[in-house]
Amino acid sequence: MIIAIPKEKDDTRVSATPKTIKQMIAAGYKVRVQAKAGEHCNISDNEFKEAGAEIAPNQKTALEGADLVLAVNSPSKDIIDRLNKCIWVSLFDPGDANTIKKCIKKKIDVFSLNLIPRITRAQSMDVLSSQSNIAGYKAVIMGAYLSPKIFPLMMTAAGTINPAKVVILGAGVAGLQAIATAKRLGALVEVSDVRPEVKEQIESLGGKFIEIPLTIEEKKKASDKNGYAGEISKDYLKRQAEEVAKRLEAADIVITTALVAGKKAPTLITSEMVNRMQTGSVIVDLAALQGGNCALTEPGKIVTKNGVKIVGHTNYPGSVAVHSTQMFASNIFNFVKLLIIDPKNKEKKINIDDEIIKATMITKDGKIMNSITKNLIDGSDGTEDMEKKRK
Repeated sequence: MIIAIPKEKDDTRVSATPKTIKQMIAAGYKVRVQAKAGEHCNISDNEFKEAGAEIAPNQKTALEGADLVLAVNSPSKDIIDRLNKCIWVSLFDPGDANTIKKCIKKKIDVFSLNLIPRITRAQSMDVLSSQSNIAGYKAVIMGAYLSPKIFPLMMTAAGTINPAKVVILGAGVAGLQAIATAKRLGALVEVSDVRPEVKEQIESLGGKFIEIPLTIEEKKKASDKNGYAGEISKDYLKRQAEEVAKRLEAADIVITTALVAGKKAPTLITSEMVNRMQTGSVIVDLAALQGGNCALTEPGKIVTKNGVKIVGHTNYPGSVAVHSTQMFASNIFNFVKLLIIDPKNKEKKINIDDEIIKATMITKDGKIMNSITKNLIDGSDGTEDMEKKRK
C-alpha cells in the first residue's frame, strides 16, 4: 500500500515525521511525501528522504495512486478531485456535509481522528488530547503575553505585587493543561466545568473548582459515554453564568475551552459580562473555530471590546508546530497500525470490527457510517448510498 503525506495548505503541521516514516516502511508501506511538507516544523525534504520516503515535487504527484492518505485537516476540493478510491485519515468534522458528500462521490473511505473514543486502549491515538494539551499551554502563554500584569506574587522593596487571577472555563484536556501552566507561572486559578467529577482533577493541579450544584437529570447529561462534556440544561447554564460572571469581574485572564462534539460551541461569556470585566483583562477563546465561547469573539482575530482583549486564534497547536507535529504523527501512526490488517495487501483490508475503527468511520464504500453525520446530512439510518439518492 502507498501512503501519501500531503503538504497542509493552511497549517504549519504535517502528519508524519522521519521517525514515523521509518515505522511505516518497516511495517510494509511505501511512503510518498509532498515536497516542503515539513518546512514549518523544521523537517527538511532530505530528512524525509533519508527516512525512506519518496519526495513528490507537487500535490498531484504525491496523491497519485495513493491507497491511504494521512493528513492533519480535512481534504480540500482540489485534493478530493485528485483522489480515486482510497482511505483518508485526518482530523475531520463529522458535520461537514459538503466535504463528506464529495468524498462519497469519489468512494473515499473517511476516518475522523476527532472521533477517537476516550478509552484506555485508544490513548496512544488520541489526537484531540495531544493537540489540546498544547493548546491549553499556549493559551496561557498568549494570555500572559497580552496581559499588562505579571502572573506571580512578588514581594519586593518597591511593594507587593499580587498574583494574577486566572479563570478557566472547561476542564477537559486543554483546560487541565491551562491550569497546570498558569499555576507554574504563579497565578491564582479558578475553574468552572459542567462535569462535577472533574473537581478532584482541578484541585490536584492547584485550581479552585467553581461549584454549581446539578440536578440528578443534569448529572446524567453532564458527560457523554466517551468522557466528553455533554449537553446541559438551560437552567444550569443560567446558574453557571451567574456564578462565573462574579469571577470574571475580578479576573485578569480568562481561558475558555468548552466544546460539544458536532455542535456550535456554547456561549459562556456574554457581551454584558465582557462589559463588566476589568480594563486590560484578556479572554483567550480556544473554542473560536466552532463559534467561540465568548459572544464577542472574532475567529482568527484579536479584538478589544470595552478595554478587554479577546483572542480568537483558531490553531494554537499550529503555533508550536515542531512538538505538535511530533505528537500528531505518533498518534496517527498508532491509529493506522490498528486500521489496516495487512499493509502489503493491495485490497486495503480495514479492521472494521474494532470498536475504535467503527467509532471513527464516517464513510465507507460510498455510504455514510457515522450517526452524527447521518442525522446532519439526511436523517437516514446510514445504509443508503448517497450517489443513488441524488440520482
